[in-house]
Amino acid sequence: MSRGTTRGSTSEARKRLLGTATRVFYAEGIHSVGVDRIIAEAQVTRATLYRHFSGKEELVLAYLDLADQGIREQVAAAQESDESAAGQVRAVARSIAEGIRSPGFRGCAFLNAVAEYPDPAHPVHQAVLAHRQWFLETVTDLLARAGREPADEAGRHLVMLRDGAMAAGCLFDPQLVTGTFLRGVEGILQA
Repeated sequence: MSRGTTRGSTSEARKRLLGTATRVFYAEGIHSVGVDRIIAEAQVTRATLYRHFSGKEELVLAYLDLADQGIREQVAAAQESDESAAGQVRAVARSIAEGIRSPGFRGCAFLNAVAEYPDPAHPVHQAVLAHRQWFLETVTDLLARAGREPADEAGRHLVMLRDGAMAAGCLFDPQLVTGTFLRGVEGILQA
């Protein structure tokens, strides 16, 4: 069996470790949280942590992978709808807006992580870049199907609007921020 997929209580322990890491990394930052705290809050032993993750870096990468999966699922749900391509773009934008308005929102997990890992060669930085490239390609494809030309420019515009909304959403009134973001996405679709 691969690392972290053992049966029984150890898989539960892995879930607790990842759940705890996700909660505290997102709420407080990655570098400010040590493995001792994660171990204590997840109620596991140090040996259990290292049975599932080679170290903190692998735990951080698992946290980002979980965030990536969640966003991919939201986008896939929009893409699988019966809506037009423009409607699917709007659905993706609405899911982003819902996230910004959710309790405990602290910005984009990926932008937060890359701020803590500025070295472009670092695996965490690389994971952030891979997620962002996927998201850019995905929204660019949706915009192309919606008839936006040039789609690459429109895709970059949407990603920049999203980045701004994610940063502002934890600093200012989320209702105001998401309203502005959704109007901006509509402007991209109507341009």
